[in-house]
Amino acid sequence: MTESPSHSRDHREADLREEKHAASKVTIIGMVLDAVLGVIKVVGGTLFHSQALVVDGIHSFSDVASDFVVLGTMRLSRRGPDSDHPYGHQRIETLGTMILGSFLIAVGAALGWENLQGLITGETPPMPGWPVLVAAGVSIASKEWIYRYTRHIGLRIRSDLIVANAWHSRTDAFSSIVVLVAAAGAMLGFVWLDTLAAVIIAGIIIHIGWKFTWDSVKELVDTGLSEEDTETLKSIARDTDGVRNVHELRSRRMGSDILLDVHLVVRPEISVSEGHQIGTKVVASMRDALDNIRDINFHIDAENDEVNPHVTEPHLPGREEIRQLLANAIGDYPLNSRLRLHYLKNRIHLEIFLDESGAPSGLSAQTAQDALKDYPWFGSVKVWRPAN
Repeated sequence: MTESPSHSRDHREADLREEKHAASKVTIIGMVLDAVLGVIKVVGGTLFHSQALVVDGIHSFSDVASDFVVLGTMRLSRRGPDSDHPYGHQRIETLGTMILGSFLIAVGAALGWENLQGLITGETPPMPGWPVLVAAGVSIASKEWIYRYTRHIGLRIRSDLIVANAWHSRTDAFSSIVVLVAAAGAMLGFVWLDTLAAVIIAGIIIHIGWKFTWDSVKELVDTGLSEEDTETLKSIARDTDGVRNVHELRSRRMGSDILLDVHLVVRPEISVSEGHQIGTKVVASMRDALDNIRDINFHIDAENDEVNPHVTEPHLPGREEIRQLLANAIGDYPLNSRLRLHYLKNRIHLEIFLDESGAPSGLSAQTAQDALKDYPWFGSVKVWRPAN
């Protein structure tokens, strides 16, 4: 049984369009800012003898490239479900986040290696001019602003990719801090501060890139929810009236959404509609606990089929075969009687309901049991007669 999200498909598509628009807008603003800062840094670093500022400008241009990746990824991942992708395209966002994280690792490693070599060889760079401090200060302020703005949008639309891009912007601010410290240190005679700070910030960049890459890999291989969240959802289900136990709960992520499969054990004698009603109550409670659950598939079990797996061999008969067996063994068995079957612990338990017009005197629980007792699948039988 499947419980779909409460809002309609049209509502969902409208949400996706709004999220795509917000993500595109903030990314384009950041891309333009990165391009302007990149030009300022490269030109300023070249004119005023700051290799660190030139490298920082290259880092800004790398942000422009990553912004193009984000724009393309968000456009694809916010498309609605189709016949080939019934759960949507959010995994494209996960792939984009992994690419962006890998890009951060590569940039951080390149910056770290270059500056580490300079630290080992003890190379002395030329004295930078004071405009380098101004350029670095403008970059720090600008990148911190775009970081906060981008992160706010990413959290609002629940996009790990946009949040990752926000952190990418902050790494550029970190690089500019390196330039600021390096330029000030060089002016005071402590030239080695430039290289040491650059290596430290490169390590931070690598750490951030690794975190986003590893989280994306875990999502792509369908890593489930945390043990704490899983136990919370199981407790919610167990506390729902009518649920005897939860013997299986599987989860996976699709972008920012959560997909769940849950098996609920209920009393075996209840109706199908009551079982479905119990399942819908569980779904509603789970959605209240975690608002980013998109789909919940719930399966209603009369017993824990992990302990007593259902037999798939053909010796467990179906309804019509059992009716025919009873008719052959009991001459006056009414074929129009209502029959309820319970498949429990790989045996079949029967309930036969007779009405006034079709209640033969020869049919009883004992005669039915005698007719079926030699079959290995037979469990028990009850015959219900109308009250006099």
